Amino acid sequence: MRFMMLVIPKAYEKAGADFVPPADLVARMTKYNESLTMAGVLLGLDGLTPPAKGARVRFSGSKPKVTDGPFTESKELVGGYWVIQVKSKEEAVEWAKRAPMLDGDIIEVRQVQEIEDFPPDVRKAAGR
Repeated sequence: MRFMMLVIPKAYEKAGADFVPPADLVARMTKYNESLTMAGVLLGLDGLTPPAKGARVRFSGSKPKVTDGPFTESKELVGGYWVIQVKSKEEAVEWAKRAPMLDGDIIEVRQVQEIEDFPPDVRKAAGR
């Protein structure tokens, strides 16, 4: 089973375009990433630039609307992610609990939906 562990840093919605994480946190995160690799569960990972450098495309009616960051109306924004392959949600949660996060940060653990999880009509619509 694949799971995405979404990093939601505390107060990330207020981070400026020049935000960089503290060096000591990057060092701890590197060790954690190495432990995921050594355990053979890591499929992918990335950090994301601050919301101030992003854009949102909203769909309503016939014309998409683009809003440049920061997104002050949002309270919790994704700052990065890991994709891991483990046997259960419980195992994914255990890996998330080991992450070297700062006080107030959140990791949201979500299973990746596989096409096989959908009913036949949806699989057929997807060409499967």
